[in-house]
Amino acid sequence: MKPSTETSTLTSATFEELVRETIVRLGEDPEREGLVRTPARVAKAMQFLVKGYHDDPAALLKNALFTVNYDEMVIVKDIEMFSLCEHHMLPFFGKVHVAYIPNGKVIGLSKIPRLIEAFSRRLQIQERLTTQIAETIQSAIEPQGVGVVIEARHLCMMMRGVEKQHSAAVTSSMLGCFRHGEETRTEFLSLIRQHTDVI
Repeated sequence: MKPSTETSTLTSATFEELVRETIVRLGEDPEREGLVRTPARVAKAMQFLVKGYHDDPAALLKNALFTVNYDEMVIVKDIEMFSLCEHHMLPFFGKVHVAYIPNGKVIGLSKIPRLIEAFSRRLQIQERLTTQIAETIQSAIEPQGVGVVIEARHLCMMMRGVEKQHSAAVTSSMLGCFRHGEETRTEFLSLIRQHTDVI
């Protein structure tokens, strides 16, 4: 089947041209003062918002693994997260809580937020994001277990559809002793709900 002229034109168009076309189809004038530079701004913003596609999450952790004799729970909580819903390309944002129990190796603490950034700065769904973070940590250091909880607000629910402004989605991924050990899982969930002031 031969592609239509319109399809062929859109396929070869630049990102900026596609944004300009979107503005026209929304019924606006792309030559209006406030919109003249919007295609370039949108293109630049989108490149930043999905920059995670250029990151290799496993490689981020590879150079930050340390051998230690420590087998208690390590928790990094309240990590800010921003992503784009792959269904509507609207933002969702919230906090990520990560815990693991080492089995001879630990991850440099600053690498956990970077790992989250690598996966969240893509077109995502919260459920997949949660699982990707947990499985990457599990694969990198083979700990006794990993727990990841994400609490997020989705603009696709808040601005459109059901328009529930105060709703939040909570997802979790529990591996190893976090999945099979109720006491470990309960301790993790209890600790991330505690308010702590870090000096």
